[in-house]
Amino acid sequence: MKSFTYLIQDEMGIHARPAGLLVKTAKQFQSTIMLVRNEESIRLDRLIALMNMAVKQGQKVTITADGVDEDAALDALKVIFQERL
Repeated sequence: MKSFTYLIQDEMGIHARPAGLLVKTAKQFQSTIMLVRNEESIRLDRLIALMNMAVKQGQKVTITADGVDEDAALDALKVIFQERL
């Protein structure tokens, strides 16, 4: 299992458009990908669960990936976080 932590920069937090992109990207990989904030965690391939987390600007999230393509999954997700959030 591998992970990275990211501080949300976007003033709207994780809103609909980047959330949809994160979910779409997560679904492309076989690895189990989780988003963790504080004590709460969800599978990143679940759009409603991600939106219900209501992640705001200034909050830290950790993305974990566990599986055969975990490195590629994290690399793809890092790009989205850095460019969109």
